[in-house]
Amino acid sequence: MVLGTVALAARKGGTVHRRSGAWFVWAMLVMGITASILGLRESPGNVMAGLLTLYFVGTAWTTVRPASTWTRLVNGCALGIALGLALLAVAGGVRFLSTPGLNPAGVPFRTLGVMSLLIATLLLLAAAGDLRILRSGMPRGGPRLARHLWRMCFALFIAAGSFFSIKERVAKVLPEPFTSGPMRALPILLLFATMFYWLWKVRGRRTPPVVIRHEAAPAASPAALRESLG
Repeated sequence: MVLGTVALAARKGGTVHRRSGAWFVWAMLVMGITASILGLRESPGNVMAGLLTLYFVGTAWTTVRPASTWTRLVNGCALGIALGLALLAVAGGVRFLSTPGLNPAGVPFRTLGVMSLLIATLLLLAAAGDLRILRSGMPRGGPRLARHLWRMCFALFIAAGSFFSIKERVAKVLPEPFTSGPMRALPILLLFATMFYWLWKVRGRRTPPVVIRHEAAPAASPAALRESLG
């Protein structure tokens, strides 16, 4: 969360942004993989959260990398993951909406159903973007930056939400005044406010021109010049 916050707040394209963003990607990949493995034993929901993290941070990373066989392979696999998770979210949402009562954590099943359907909608929209990129290539300028930005922010939202949603976790790290509901919701609101601010900033940005460096040719000797001319 610290690395993601630094990358989000830093000047975009600067050294601090690039380095903290790279470390954030690796940290989220490790978290997503370990959460998926542990979720196989404890909770299927952790498996889906882990795969969501891998999907969003992976596609955000390939967005700012030069196009290659490797990035196309990652984006193709990511499209399959997004569609699979969307189908699971739809099935879970329908099941939750038809289940009365509360889950063991005290959350109404119907609330979980609505959340699952919202996640499914988001995944289908993201998958449509992946399909468009596989067919037409990565966009440039503002659309490319916006794709990178919102996917990184959603990965950060998963990390922050998993921490701030549980009061006991927050109490182990922060003082008592920060464990109330409004205070735990504040970082999530600030995250989305910052995301929308940067989306507005990059909405019309153009791709900077490519600078091609030419190496200086070595000076030819007089003998070589006479030979080439005559």
